[in-house]
Amino acid sequence: MSEPDAPPAPPSGPIATLARALAFAGGIALLVGACITTTSVLLRWTTSQPIRGDFEMVPIATGIGVFGFLAYGTLMRANILVDTFTTWLPKRVNDVIDGFWTLVWAAITLWLAERMIIGSLDTLSSGTRTIGLLALPYWWAIGIGALCFAATGIAALWWVPRHLRGQG
Repeated sequence: MSEPDAPPAPPSGPIATLARALAFAGGIALLVGACITTTSVLLRWTTSQPIRGDFEMVPIATGIGVFGFLAYGTLMRANILVDTFTTWLPKRVNDVIDGFWTLVWAAITLWLAERMIIGSLDTLSSGTRTIGLLALPYWWAIGIGALCFAATGIAALWWVPRHLRGQG
C-alpha cells in the first residue's frame, strides 16, 4: 500500500519570506493588543483609570494581526477545505476545482488590496482619524491591510498552476 503523495513544499523565495514576515508582524500586533487590553483592565480594576485610548489602539492592532496571517495561511494551505461533495471525484478533477477556487481567492484578495490602497490614500489625504481620545490617523493601518491582501493574492497565485498540473 503506497502512501499518498505529499503536497509540494511551499516556496522558499521572496513570497515565503514576505508571508512569514507578515505573519510574525501579525503575531506581534496581536500580542501588543492583548497586552494593552490586559494592562488596561488591570489598571481599571486597581486604579479606576484604564490606558487612555485603549479602545482605539486594540481594534487597529487586532485588524493588523488578522490580516498578517492571511498570506502565510494561504501559502501553507492552512485554510478550511470543504470537500463534502467532491471526495468521490478523481484527484485530477479535485485539483482542477481547487485551482479554480484558488484563482478566485487570488482575484478577490488582489481586488481588495487595490481597493484598500485607494482607501488608504483617501484616508491619508482627508486626514481621517479615529473617533475618540487619541484621534489616531489610521491610513497606515489600511495600507498594511492592503499589503497583506496583495501578499495573500500572490501566495494564492503561486498555488494555481500547481493545482492545475496536479501537484497541489
